[in-house]
Amino acid sequence: MSNIYFITGFPGFIASSLTNQLIQQHHPKKIYFLVLANMIEQARQEIERISKTTNYPTDQLILLAGDITKFNLSLDESITKELSESVTHVFHLAAVYDLAVPEKLAHQVNVEGTRNVNQWLTSLNRLKKYIYFSTAYVSGKRNGNILETELEMGQSFKNHYEKTKYEAEVLVRQAMETIPTIIIRPGIVVGHSKTGETIKFDGLYFMLNVFERLKFLPWIPYLGDGNVPGNFVPVDYIVNATLYLAHLEQAVGKTYHLTDPDPYTMRQIYQMLMKEYLNREPKGTIPLSLAKWFFSIPLIRKWLHVEKEALDYFTYNVNYDCTEAIKDLTGSNISCPDFKEIISTIVRFYHMNKNDLTKQVKIR
Repeated sequence: MSNIYFITGFPGFIASSLTNQLIQQHHPKKIYFLVLANMIEQARQEIERISKTTNYPTDQLILLAGDITKFNLSLDESITKELSESVTHVFHLAAVYDLAVPEKLAHQVNVEGTRNVNQWLTSLNRLKKYIYFSTAYVSGKRNGNILETELEMGQSFKNHYEKTKYEAEVLVRQAMETIPTIIIRPGIVVGHSKTGETIKFDGLYFMLNVFERLKFLPWIPYLGDGNVPGNFVPVDYIVNATLYLAHLEQAVGKTYHLTDPDPYTMRQIYQMLMKEYLNREPKGTIPLSLAKWFFSIPLIRKWLHVEKEALDYFTYNVNYDCTEAIKDLTGSNISCPDFKEIISTIVRFYHMNKNDLTKQVKIR
């Protein structure tokens, strides 16, 4: 019997990309999507786009109004029995992906939401795999080599996003004892390696926002020394690797770093981005402490369109060991591309869409 899938976090970028590839690669019998009530219309439009692109019937892509922060995901009772007897794979992507997220909201969605999903999973009688999207940055302020097997290492955190994703993964690992689980820890996700497409200019794109705003200056400095790895991975690598691992029997019970195995330093990335975008080289260096002070002024960070929390990622010298991911992806023809090879595509998409305000993150 064909698999039946249940996806949270739709119509988010990764969830939409994953759905598109899932249909093409695995020909599911049906896909259910848990969608917030106020997102239903946007989700419906995305379903129609995916159906048209893949020739997959819309009546097999089923939108369910619900909320992970509520008991039983706030699902209508009429559908719960059907789900309990049919769903084989659950992809839990719903979370607040924002470095500047307030603590209360982050805890409600990322921690309590995951607790509710974990509890709901126990009602699924045909469940084969639970694929939980964490982040490599559950490592918090740790430095050095981070193993896929490590989690609770007494670390502190740079922001509420990291802390609550860590707390959520702790819950998922506890649920692993009774639920067949795979944990995915991506690096910082950027656009598609072939098209550059993304729906949100955050993370890496904050540097491009700075270049765009400051291009009138005769020179633009480096931000701090930046001699630490910057782990940026294209969304298609994340999606393809996740789908492969989600259907690999030996993946159950494992955690995977979907990260760049050979990352460039933040200084190198900053230089490559500026060269590609402005055809200029950075000159001089502003101490990171001074840059943080500037970015702490709301007027400045809103004008530059940068979250001040992003600067913390110029600081920690972390290597995300992805040995297990590389080993289990062997033979799949799936690997993380060299960042240098995708940078022109990423920058080109940004340049074409930089004035699309729907892609810019709201800066607090």
